[in-house]
Amino acid sequence: MPPTPPYQPALLRLLHGAVAALVPLAWLSGVVALANHDRRWIRLPAQVPGDWIDIHGTVGVGLWPLALLFAVYALWIGRARLRQPANAAALIGLALAVASGKLMQEDWLRSGQLDHFPYHLHLLAWLLISGAVAWHVGAVITRGGPALANSMFRLQVRDNDMPRHWLAQLTRRRG
Repeated sequence: MPPTPPYQPALLRLLHGAVAALVPLAWLSGVVALANHDRRWIRLPAQVPGDWIDIHGTVGVGLWPLALLFAVYALWIGRARLRQPANAAALIGLALAVASGKLMQEDWLRSGQLDHFPYHLHLLAWLLISGAVAWHVGAVITRGGPALANSMFRLQVRDNDMPRHWLAQLTRRRG
């Protein structure tokens, strides 16, 4: 009999998938904003047209509530998964990126004010989340192989894992 493929709860897949879709967009838009306005770190041959600070901020505004919901889920239901250092590092990087982004003012980069502590914290978060996501993906592949990685993309939902059960899942204390 073939082994049962891993199953990830639907709420985890939904929150993780939404965050996983927005983090690369935030990362890439941040790289372009950095290259356009703070050329100390990344130099492109020419400015990339567009208001990348606003694009990056818009992605961050969308990421903020999702990251908050994902953190609540991770700390409440997925606490056992946070014992994996790669999972914890990715969540810490996400929290630091979102929190430091909320502390920043968008005109700092436009006016060349590059010495604010939240900006440096945001750059550190950018590095942390870059490494943490790579570590997280590598750890998933190492721990469970393609079966575990693919379980995050399955559309299958068990009867006890439908959206009507999510509130009960969140309010049930887990260890």
